[in-house]
Formats: sequence, C-alpha cells, structure tokens
Amino acid sequence: MKKSLLFIAAMILSTTFVAAQEFVYFGAKGGVNFSNFSGDGWSGFDDGDARTAYHLGLVAEVPVSDRFSIQPEVLYSAQGYDIVRRENGADLEHKLDYVTVPVLAKLYVYRGLSLEAGPQFGFLADHEVGTGENDMDLGDDNINNFDLSLGLGASVKLNKFFIYGRYNAGMTDVYDVDGVDVKNSVVQAGVGILF
Repeated sequence: MKKSLLFIAAMILSTTFVAAQEFVYFGAKGGVNFSNFSGDGWSGFDDGDARTAYHLGLVAEVPVSDRFSIQPEVLYSAQGYDIVRRENGADLEHKLDYVTVPVLAKLYVYRGLSLEAGPQFGFLADHEVGTGENDMDLGDDNINNFDLSLGLGASVKLNKFFIYGRYNAGMTDVYDVDGVDVKNSVVQAGVGILF
C-alpha cells in the first residue's frame, strides 16, 4: 500500500508540474514542530506534553490564477510526544518521524497573505523512545506506517521569502491496536524561500 500511495503522490506532483511547468516556483522550507497526540483511546495521552522538534524539505507553488495556487511539498517531519518531562535532564520522548507529502490549495486573500488547506500523506520513516542518547528502536507491529492528516494554515510572502504557520490534524490512528484511538496533532511554524 505504501508503494501505491507514493506512486499516486508522484503522479499528482508530476502531472501538476507538466501542466504548468513554465509557472512553477520551487523552494525550500523548514521550521519547528510542536507535536502531540489527540484521541480518546488511552488516558495516558491526556497529560502528555508536546514534543518540540523540526521539519525540513522542498516546496513548489503552481499558480492556477492570480489568487489561487496548488502547493505540493515533500518534508521530513519529526513528530511524537513527551512521555516524561524531566526538570534536570532531557525529556523522555516517543519519536515518530515521517516523510510527509502535503498537497495544499492556497488562496491569496490580501497581497502576500494566503490561506492554505489540504491533505497531507505521511509515511513513517523512524520511531523510537529515548532522550536523544541511546534511543531504543520499537518494533513495527503496533504502529501504522501511513498517516493521513488535514493541514490548515496561513503564510505571508515577502518577495522570495515566506513565513508560515500550519496545524496538521491527524485523521488516521497512530497505533494499530483495538480500542486505542490516538492521532497525530502537529503545529508547525517556519520560514522558506522560493527560487
């Protein structure tokens, strides 16, 4: 299934680029993630703190009209949550890192200010528990390798540079365990440049 979804994402991106190749803007972006879990399936998540991490990747903007664009991206996104917060040491974190492919509709509402919304397809790249030193890899048995999210955000373009904020609300369960309804919940902020 993962290969099928990657193929579909690649076809969407390539078709979009071919259709408007002369008008496509490419760039890079990166910033901070504040990620946590949401859901009703495990009471232990109610007190979980957000994991502060990063995202980094490539972006394209395909103008459809003066005020509307399609914005596909490919990002490496470090997500998860803090299992234990320590006052005199590094937090113990459940780290879930994804390669994400957001495909956003982008509406310019005033000059460089735009609103963005669309699906994000996530493919699990790594997951472990630890503090950053001697982290322990976890088995794949109970973790879903695919994550579907809905991204909602805004950005401000300043010439070639832009700043943005986005919330990604998980639509699929993180764990493949009966009775555990837990989804990713990620706030992102960052900067980027279009070439």
